[in-house]
Amino acid sequence: MDASIIVTYRCPMRCKMCNIWENPTKTSEEFKPELLKKLPQVNSVNITGGEPFVREDIEEIVKILSTKTQRIVFSTSGYFSERIIALAKKFPTLGYRISIEGLSCKNDELRGRAGGFDKGLRTLLELRRIGIKDIGFGITVSNNNSEDMLHLYELSRNLKMQFATASFHNSFYFHKYDNQVTNIDEVCANFDELIQRLMKENSPKSWFRAFFNLGLINYIKDGRRMLPCEAGTENFFVDPFGNVLPCNGMEKSCWFDTMGNLNDVKDFMEIWNSERAAKVREKVASCSKSCWMIGSASPVMKKYLRQILPWVIKNKLKVINGGKVDTSCVPFYHVGNNAKQGIRK
Repeated sequence: MDASIIVTYRCPMRCKMCNIWENPTKTSEEFKPELLKKLPQVNSVNITGGEPFVREDIEEIVKILSTKTQRIVFSTSGYFSERIIALAKKFPTLGYRISIEGLSCKNDELRGRAGGFDKGLRTLLELRRIGIKDIGFGITVSNNNSEDMLHLYELSRNLKMQFATASFHNSFYFHKYDNQVTNIDEVCANFDELIQRLMKENSPKSWFRAFFNLGLINYIKDGRRMLPCEAGTENFFVDPFGNVLPCNGMEKSCWFDTMGNLNDVKDFMEIWNSERAAKVREKVASCSKSCWMIGSASPVMKKYLRQILPWVIKNKLKVINGGKVDTSCVPFYHVGNNAKQGIRK
């Protein structure tokens, strides 16, 4: 399993595509680090928020999670540079994806905080200077920043950093229900260009990222997911209150449920193997949404690697021979999918 730990809903940013900052948790409501001792061993952990570095006990959280997994990656705005660098010096194997929504002016406009781009970039450069290897940019593409995505990709390549993409979604987590890509042709054309560039790289990881970005094109065009969502089976989330969730893409207008709360049990597996968790998985299997977010897409890409590998090989060979990836052709993989999943009610 992969785990995502939402340590807080507090955030210093004022993002236009996310209203977490308008719905912060109180410090007294957030789980104590010791609660995470109940978690099982997992493949990887993403620590996210809100802004995870608003928590002054983040080092204690990392210490506990380090006993549960080999890989921990933060999703952060990079705003609290000094805290990030101090933690990185103590735990040099941690990873960081700093959210940057475009070049300087566009980023600060979308994230609602002047100087945010400079802070984020300085944090990345300082992390690189002190020898942290697992670092990179993360961008959420909306209506007005898809061209900047390509410039950030080139910047990340030149800095030899990772580059993660997303498209904005609606969910309880973001407290947003009006996020919608309206300039579909422009945004998808820029994702198409990104895919062509990724497939020209020498890294197999980039080729699979091209596949992931094809999934974003498919999502933006309102297509059914290429792979089934197995949230709550291949991955889980823990929210700041200790609730175990299948994902962060649920909308209360569709459905919303938790598997249980870590405060109420002695061990995580009591929740994971419960009848309540089984009912949540049934809801996931018939969920009418077709989200394509890395937290739930990455685990099934790994699980069904054998199915998607032919697409990767075929398109890499095509690019080597001077051709292009046809992003208008979106594969759908039949791997025991529930017929109801991804079908709007």
